[in-house]
Amino acid sequence: MKISLVFFFSALASSDAFATVTPRASLTTRGGDSRLFSTTEEKKEATEAPAEGKKAGDDAPPVQLGWDTHQAVDEAPSTLVRDSDGGPEGNYPMRSKFEKMIREAQVSITKGIEEIDGEGTFQEDCWTRENGGGGMSRVLTGGKVFEKAGVNLSVVYGSMPQEALQAATERGVDRAKGMAPGERVPFFACGLSSVMHPKNPFAPTMHFNYRYFETDGGVWWFGGGTDITPSYVDEDDMKHFHGTYKEICDKHDPKYYEEFKAWADRYFVIKHRGETRGLGGIFFDDQNNKDPEEHFAFSKDAVNAVLDAYGPIVTKHKDDEYTQKQKEWQLMRRGRYVEFNLVYDRGTVFGLKTGGRIESILMSLPETARWEYDHQPEEGSPEADFIDACKNPREWV
Repeated sequence: MKISLVFFFSALASSDAFATVTPRASLTTRGGDSRLFSTTEEKKEATEAPAEGKKAGDDAPPVQLGWDTHQAVDEAPSTLVRDSDGGPEGNYPMRSKFEKMIREAQVSITKGIEEIDGEGTFQEDCWTRENGGGGMSRVLTGGKVFEKAGVNLSVVYGSMPQEALQAATERGVDRAKGMAPGERVPFFACGLSSVMHPKNPFAPTMHFNYRYFETDGGVWWFGGGTDITPSYVDEDDMKHFHGTYKEICDKHDPKYYEEFKAWADRYFVIKHRGETRGLGGIFFDDQNNKDPEEHFAFSKDAVNAVLDAYGPIVTKHKDDEYTQKQKEWQLMRRGRYVEFNLVYDRGTVFGLKTGGRIESILMSLPETARWEYDHQPEEGSPEADFIDACKNPREWV
Protein backbone atom coordinates (compact mmCIF):
# COMPACT_ATOMS: atom_id res chain seq x y z
CA MET A 1 0.00 0.00 0.00
CA LYS A 2 1.48 3.35 -1.10
CA ILE A 3 0.10 6.43 0.60
CA SER A 4 0.67 10.17 0.63
CA LEU A 5 1.86 11.40 4.02
CA VAL A 6 -0.72 14.07 4.82
CA PHE A 7 -1.45 12.59 8.21
CA PHE A 8 0.41 11.95 11.39
CA PHE A 9 0.04 9.35 14.12
CA SER A 10 -2.23 10.26 16.99
CA ALA A 11 -0.02 8.58 19.57
CA LEU A 12 3.25 10.33 20.31
CA ALA A 13 5.62 9.14 22.99
CA SER A 14 9.02 10.39 24.00
CA SER A 15 11.82 7.96 24.79
CA ASP A 16 11.47 6.19 28.12
CA ALA A 17 15.14 5.49 28.53
CA PHE A 18 17.78 8.12 29.23
CA ALA A 19 21.50 7.56 29.46
CA THR A 20 23.40 8.26 32.64
CA VAL A 21 25.35 11.49 32.22
CA THR A 22 28.40 12.65 34.13
CA PRO A 23 28.24 15.93 36.06
CA ARG A 24 28.27 18.96 33.80
CA ALA A 25 28.99 22.66 34.27
CA SER A 26 26.47 25.47 33.81
CA LEU A 27 27.18 29.03 32.78
CA THR A 28 25.08 32.17 32.60
CA THR A 29 26.48 35.38 31.18
CA ARG A 30 25.05 38.87 30.80
CA GLY A 31 26.71 42.20 31.10
CA GLY A 32 30.02 40.58 32.03
CA ASP A 33 28.59 38.61 34.95
CA SER A 34 29.31 34.85 34.94
CA ARG A 35 28.29 32.01 37.22
CA LEU A 36 29.71 28.53 36.92
CA PHE A 37 28.33 25.71 38.96
CA SER A 38 27.95 21.94 38.93
CA THR A 39 24.71 20.50 37.62
CA THR A 40 25.17 17.80 40.24
CA GLU A 41 24.40 20.52 42.79
CA GLU A 42 21.61 21.82 40.59
CA LYS A 43 20.08 18.34 40.42
CA LYS A 44 20.28 17.97 44.20
CA GLU A 45 18.63 21.34 44.73
CA ALA A 46 15.84 20.40 42.32
CA THR A 47 15.25 17.15 44.17
CA GLU A 48 15.00 18.98 47.49
CA ALA A 49 12.69 21.69 46.16
CA PRO A 50 9.46 22.26 48.08
CA ALA A 51 6.42 20.38 46.89
CA GLU A 52 4.76 23.43 45.39
CA GLY A 53 7.72 23.95 43.03
CA LYS A 54 8.78 27.14 41.28
CA LYS A 55 6.09 28.88 39.26
CA ALA A 56 6.74 31.11 36.27
CA GLY A 57 5.72 34.73 36.69
CA ASP A 58 2.47 36.14 35.36
CA ASP A 59 4.34 37.82 32.54
CA ALA A 60 6.13 34.62 31.45
CA PRO A 61 5.58 33.32 27.91
CA PRO A 62 2.71 30.83 27.60
CA VAL A 63 3.20 27.09 28.07
CA GLN A 64 1.96 26.57 24.53
CA LEU A 65 3.60 28.98 22.13
CA GLY A 66 0.55 28.42 19.92
CA TRP A 67 0.13 26.79 16.51
CA ASP A 68 -1.10 30.10 15.03
CA THR A 69 1.45 32.51 16.56
CA HIS A 70 3.75 32.36 13.54
CA GLN A 71 3.52 35.46 11.37
CA ALA A 72 4.81 35.10 7.82
CA VAL A 73 7.23 37.79 6.70
CA ASP A 74 8.67 38.51 3.27
CA GLU A 75 12.21 38.49 4.59
CA ALA A 76 13.70 37.35 7.87
CA PRO A 77 15.21 40.09 10.06
CA SER A 78 19.00 40.33 10.24
CA THR A 79 18.85 38.43 13.53
CA LEU A 80 16.18 36.50 15.40
CA VAL A 81 18.08 36.81 18.70
CA ARG A 82 17.18 39.94 20.63
CA ASP A 83 17.99 40.77 24.27
CA SER A 84 14.54 42.29 24.68
CA ASP A 85 12.71 39.06 23.81
CA GLY A 86 11.41 36.59 26.36
CA GLY A 87 13.16 33.51 27.66
CA PRO A 88 15.73 33.03 30.38
CA GLU A 89 18.72 35.21 31.17
CA GLY A 90 21.74 33.66 29.53
CA ASN A 91 24.74 33.75 27.25
CA TYR A 92 23.51 36.29 24.70
CA PRO A 93 26.78 36.42 22.69
CA MET A 94 26.64 32.64 22.17
CA ARG A 95 23.00 32.81 21.11
CA SER A 96 23.87 35.34 18.42
CA LYS A 97 27.02 33.50 17.38
CA PHE A 98 25.23 30.17 17.02
CA GLU A 99 22.40 31.72 14.99
CA LYS A 100 24.90 33.37 12.62
CA MET A 101 26.76 30.09 12.16
CA ILE A 102 23.68 28.04 11.29
CA ARG A 103 22.34 30.76 8.97
CA GLU A 104 25.54 30.51 6.96
CA ALA A 105 25.34 26.70 7.01
CA GLN A 106 21.74 26.76 5.78
CA VAL A 107 22.74 28.86 2.77
CA SER A 108 25.80 26.78 1.85
CA ILE A 109 24.06 23.41 2.27
CA THR A 110 20.98 24.33 0.25
CA LYS A 111 23.19 25.74 -2.50
CA GLY A 112 25.17 22.50 -2.61
CA ILE A 113 22.05 20.34 -2.74
CA GLU A 114 20.61 22.44 -5.59
CA GLU A 115 23.82 21.87 -7.54
CA ILE A 116 23.57 18.10 -7.02
CA ASP A 117 19.91 18.07 -8.03
CA GLY A 118 20.43 20.12 -11.15
CA GLU A 119 16.79 21.21 -11.51
CA GLY A 120 15.08 21.70 -8.16
CA THR A 121 15.32 24.88 -6.11
CA PHE A 122 14.54 25.57 -2.46
CA GLN A 123 11.47 27.60 -1.56
CA GLU A 124 12.04 29.75 1.53
CA ASP A 125 9.38 30.63 4.09
CA CYS A 126 10.22 33.10 6.86
CA TRP A 127 8.25 33.80 9.99
CA THR A 128 8.51 35.59 13.31
CA ARG A 129 6.69 35.42 16.64
CA GLU A 130 5.44 38.40 18.57
CA ASN A 131 6.98 37.17 21.82
CA GLY A 132 10.37 36.57 20.19
CA GLY A 133 12.18 34.37 17.75
CA GLY A 134 11.14 32.96 14.42
CA GLY A 135 12.65 30.93 11.65
CA MET A 136 13.36 30.15 8.03
CA SER A 137 12.32 26.95 6.26
CA ARG A 138 13.88 26.04 2.96
CA VAL A 139 12.19 23.13 1.15
CA LEU A 140 12.85 21.57 -2.26
CA THR A 141 10.21 19.29 -3.76
CA GLY A 142 9.86 17.51 -7.09
CA GLY A 143 13.50 17.83 -8.06
CA LYS A 144 15.38 15.69 -10.54
CA VAL A 145 17.31 13.88 -7.79
CA PHE A 146 15.43 14.72 -4.59
CA GLU A 147 11.77 13.94 -4.01
CA LYS A 148 11.93 16.22 -1.00
CA ALA A 149 14.70 18.03 0.86
CA GLY A 150 14.36 20.54 3.66
CA VAL A 151 16.65 22.63 5.84
CA ASN A 152 14.94 24.46 8.71
CA LEU A 153 16.35 27.15 10.98
CA SER A 154 14.52 28.19 14.11
CA VAL A 155 15.05 30.46 17.09
CA VAL A 156 12.50 29.90 19.83
CA TYR A 157 11.81 31.63 23.15
CA GLY A 158 9.15 30.29 25.43
CA SER A 159 8.18 28.47 28.57
CA MET A 160 8.06 24.71 28.27
CA PRO A 161 6.00 22.21 30.23
CA GLN A 162 7.64 19.24 31.93
CA GLU A 163 6.94 16.78 29.13
CA ALA A 164 8.67 19.10 26.65
CA LEU A 165 11.68 19.41 28.96
CA GLN A 166 11.89 15.63 29.10
CA ALA A 167 11.82 15.48 25.30
CA ALA A 168 14.36 18.27 24.83
CA THR A 169 17.40 16.53 26.30
CA GLU A 170 18.86 13.26 27.57
CA ARG A 171 18.76 14.69 31.09
CA GLY A 172 15.16 15.82 30.82
CA VAL A 173 13.94 13.29 33.36
CA ASP A 174 16.57 14.38 35.90
CA ARG A 175 15.85 18.04 35.32
CA ALA A 176 12.12 17.52 35.81
CA LYS A 177 12.60 16.04 39.30
CA GLY A 178 11.19 18.26 42.02
CA MET A 179 8.97 20.18 39.62
CA ALA A 180 5.42 20.78 40.78
CA PRO A 181 2.40 19.95 38.61
CA GLY A 182 1.95 22.68 36.02
CA GLU A 183 5.39 24.17 36.58
CA ARG A 184 7.12 25.39 33.42
CA VAL A 185 10.65 26.48 32.60
CA PRO A 186 11.63 29.50 30.47
CA PHE A 187 13.91 28.40 27.63
CA PHE A 188 15.81 29.52 24.56
CA ALA A 189 16.51 27.18 21.65
CA CYS A 190 18.31 27.76 18.38
CA GLY A 191 18.86 25.05 15.80
CA LEU A 192 19.27 23.92 12.22
CA SER A 193 17.67 20.64 11.11
CA SER A 194 17.43 18.88 7.79
CA VAL A 195 16.20 15.76 6.03
CA MET A 196 16.97 14.81 2.41
CA HIS A 197 14.88 12.15 0.61
CA PRO A 198 16.33 11.22 -2.82
CA LYS A 199 14.22 9.44 -5.44
CA ASN A 200 16.66 6.65 -6.27
CA PRO A 201 16.49 3.64 -3.88
CA PHE A 202 20.30 3.41 -3.88
CA ALA A 203 20.73 7.05 -2.82
CA PRO A 204 20.34 7.25 0.99
CA THR A 205 18.18 9.57 3.03
CA MET A 206 20.22 11.86 5.29
CA HIS A 207 19.32 13.79 8.43
CA PHE A 208 21.16 16.30 10.56
CA ASN A 209 20.34 18.56 13.48
CA TYR A 210 22.58 20.95 15.41
CA ARG A 211 21.17 22.96 18.31
CA TYR A 212 21.95 25.18 21.29
CA PHE A 213 19.65 25.27 24.35
CA GLU A 214 19.40 27.41 27.46
CA THR A 215 16.92 27.06 30.31
CA ASP A 216 16.17 29.00 33.47
CA GLY A 217 18.92 29.03 36.07
CA GLY A 218 21.86 29.38 33.69
CA VAL A 219 21.74 25.83 32.33
CA TRP A 220 22.98 25.45 28.73
CA TRP A 221 23.94 22.64 26.41
CA PHE A 222 24.76 21.77 22.81
CA GLY A 223 23.36 18.81 20.91
CA GLY A 224 23.09 17.40 17.43
CA GLY A 225 24.43 14.94 14.92
CA THR A 226 24.29 13.69 11.35
CA ASP A 227 23.02 10.24 10.35
CA ILE A 228 22.34 8.30 7.17
CA THR A 229 19.43 6.05 6.23
CA PRO A 230 20.02 4.01 3.08
CA SER A 231 17.81 1.19 1.84
CA TYR A 232 20.75 -1.03 0.91
CA VAL A 233 24.18 -1.62 2.42
CA ASP A 234 27.09 -0.17 0.44
CA GLU A 235 30.20 -0.55 2.55
CA ASP A 236 32.21 1.98 0.56
CA ASP A 237 29.47 4.57 1.11
CA MET A 238 29.39 3.88 4.82
CA LYS A 239 33.16 4.05 5.12
CA HIS A 240 33.09 7.44 3.43
CA PHE A 241 30.22 8.83 5.49
CA HIS A 242 31.43 7.56 8.86
CA GLY A 243 35.06 8.27 7.95
CA THR A 244 34.25 11.92 7.25
CA TYR A 245 32.70 12.33 10.68
CA LYS A 246 35.44 10.38 12.41
CA GLU A 247 37.94 12.91 11.06
CA ILE A 248 35.82 15.78 12.42
CA CYS A 249 35.47 14.06 15.79
CA ASP A 250 39.17 13.19 16.05
CA LYS A 251 40.07 16.82 15.38
CA HIS A 252 38.24 17.87 18.54
CA ASP A 253 38.46 14.86 20.87
CA PRO A 254 39.79 11.34 20.13
CA LYS A 255 36.96 9.87 22.20
CA TYR A 256 34.16 11.64 20.32
CA TYR A 257 33.62 9.31 17.36
CA GLU A 258 33.39 6.08 19.33
CA GLU A 259 31.10 7.72 21.89
CA PHE A 260 28.87 9.60 19.46
CA LYS A 261 28.64 6.73 16.96
CA ALA A 262 27.46 4.41 19.75
CA TRP A 263 25.05 7.12 20.93
CA ALA A 264 23.51 7.30 17.44
CA ASP A 265 23.12 3.51 17.35
CA ARG A 266 21.21 3.70 20.66
CA TYR A 267 19.15 6.78 19.87
CA PHE A 268 17.84 5.90 16.40
CA VAL A 269 16.21 2.64 17.48
CA ILE A 270 12.62 1.89 16.46
CA LYS A 271 11.83 0.08 19.70
CA HIS A 272 8.63 -1.58 18.55
CA ARG A 273 10.53 -3.04 15.55
CA GLY A 274 13.76 -3.92 17.34
CA GLU A 275 15.86 -2.27 14.65
CA THR A 276 17.58 1.03 13.94
CA ARG A 277 16.14 3.59 11.53
CA GLY A 278 19.24 3.47 9.36
CA LEU A 279 22.99 2.91 9.53
CA GLY A 280 23.86 5.57 12.04
CA GLY A 281 26.38 8.37 12.09
CA ILE A 282 27.03 10.55 15.12
CA PHE A 283 24.63 11.82 17.76
CA PHE A 284 25.32 13.85 20.91
CA ASP A 285 23.29 15.72 23.48
CA ASP A 286 23.67 17.61 26.74
CA GLN A 287 27.21 18.70 25.91
CA ASN A 288 28.35 21.32 28.42
CA ASN A 289 31.35 19.75 30.16
CA LYS A 290 33.83 21.97 28.27
CA ASP A 291 34.09 25.66 27.49
CA PRO A 292 31.13 26.77 25.34
CA GLU A 293 33.52 27.87 22.61
CA GLU A 294 34.89 24.33 22.30
CA HIS A 295 31.43 22.85 21.91
CA PHE A 296 30.55 25.57 19.42
CA ALA A 297 33.64 24.84 17.31
CA PHE A 298 32.77 21.14 17.13
CA SER A 299 29.16 21.85 16.14
CA LYS A 300 30.34 24.27 13.45
CA ASP A 301 32.77 21.77 11.92
CA ALA A 302 30.20 18.97 12.08
CA VAL A 303 27.40 20.85 10.35
CA ASN A 304 29.79 22.16 7.70
CA ALA A 305 30.89 18.58 6.92
CA VAL A 306 27.39 17.57 5.77
CA LEU A 307 28.02 18.12 2.07
CA ASP A 308 31.44 16.41 2.17
CA ALA A 309 29.97 13.36 3.91
CA TYR A 310 26.73 13.06 1.95
CA GLY A 311 27.13 14.78 -1.42
CA PRO A 312 29.48 12.26 -3.08
CA ILE A 313 27.21 9.35 -2.10
CA VAL A 314 24.11 10.90 -3.70
CA THR A 315 26.10 11.90 -6.79
CA LYS A 316 27.37 8.32 -7.10
CA HIS A 317 23.90 6.74 -6.98
CA LYS A 318 21.43 9.32 -8.33
CA ASP A 319 21.37 7.72 -11.78
CA ASP A 320 21.59 4.03 -10.76
CA GLU A 321 19.13 1.71 -12.48
CA TYR A 322 16.58 0.03 -10.19
CA THR A 323 13.56 -2.25 -10.34
CA GLN A 324 10.02 -1.71 -9.10
CA LYS A 325 10.70 -4.16 -6.27
CA GLN A 326 13.69 -2.12 -5.14
CA LYS A 327 11.60 1.06 -5.22
CA GLU A 328 8.93 -0.63 -3.11
CA TRP A 329 11.61 -1.66 -0.61
CA GLN A 330 12.79 1.94 -0.38
CA LEU A 331 9.23 3.05 0.36
CA MET A 332 8.91 0.41 3.09
CA ARG A 333 12.09 1.72 4.69
CA ARG A 334 10.64 5.20 4.51
CA GLY A 335 7.68 3.83 6.44
CA ARG A 336 10.10 2.88 9.20
CA TYR A 337 11.52 6.41 9.01
CA VAL A 338 8.07 7.84 9.60
CA GLU A 339 7.45 5.50 12.55
CA PHE A 340 10.61 6.64 14.31
CA ASN A 341 10.10 10.34 13.66
CA LEU A 342 6.53 10.48 14.91
CA VAL A 343 6.86 8.16 17.88
CA TYR A 344 10.40 8.55 19.23
CA ASP A 345 12.22 11.51 17.70
CA ARG A 346 13.03 14.04 20.44
CA GLY A 347 12.86 17.07 18.17
CA THR A 348 9.45 16.16 16.77
CA VAL A 349 8.00 15.54 20.21
CA PHE A 350 9.51 18.76 21.58
CA GLY A 351 8.13 20.80 18.69
CA LEU A 352 4.64 19.39 19.01
CA LYS A 353 4.53 19.84 22.78
CA THR A 354 5.68 23.47 22.63
CA GLY A 355 3.34 24.54 19.84
CA GLY A 356 5.96 24.70 17.10
CA ARG A 357 5.28 25.50 13.46
CA ILE A 358 3.64 22.34 12.10
CA GLU A 359 4.89 22.63 8.51
CA SER A 360 8.47 22.89 9.78
CA ILE A 361 8.13 20.06 12.32
CA LEU A 362 6.67 17.62 9.80
CA MET A 363 8.99 18.70 6.99
CA SER A 364 11.12 15.65 7.82
CA LEU A 365 8.50 13.22 6.52
CA PRO A 366 8.82 11.84 2.99
CA GLU A 367 6.07 12.54 0.48
CA THR A 368 5.45 8.81 -0.05
CA ALA A 369 5.94 5.68 2.05
CA ARG A 370 4.72 2.10 2.10
CA TRP A 371 3.57 -0.46 4.64
CA GLU A 372 3.13 -4.14 3.73
CA TYR A 373 1.58 -6.59 6.12
CA ASP A 374 4.20 -8.84 7.75
CA HIS A 375 6.78 -8.33 5.03
CA GLN A 376 9.86 -10.54 5.43
CA PRO A 377 12.91 -10.10 3.16
CA GLU A 378 14.11 -13.22 1.39
CA GLU A 379 16.93 -14.92 3.27
CA GLY A 380 20.32 -14.08 1.80
CA SER A 381 18.98 -11.09 -0.15
CA PRO A 382 20.44 -7.55 -0.09
CA GLU A 383 17.29 -6.48 1.77
CA ALA A 384 17.89 -9.12 4.45
CA ASP A 385 21.51 -7.93 4.78
CA PHE A 386 20.27 -4.40 5.40
CA ILE A 387 17.87 -5.57 8.11
CA ASP A 388 20.74 -7.45 9.76
CA ALA A 389 22.78 -4.24 9.81
CA CYS A 390 19.84 -2.47 11.46
CA LYS A 391 19.43 -5.15 14.09
CA ASN A 392 23.18 -5.54 14.69
CA PRO A 393 24.93 -2.18 14.25
CA ARG A 394 28.26 -2.50 12.47
CA GLU A 395 31.55 -0.69 12.72
CA TRP A 396 32.36 1.02 9.42
CA VAL A 397 35.72 2.67 10.14
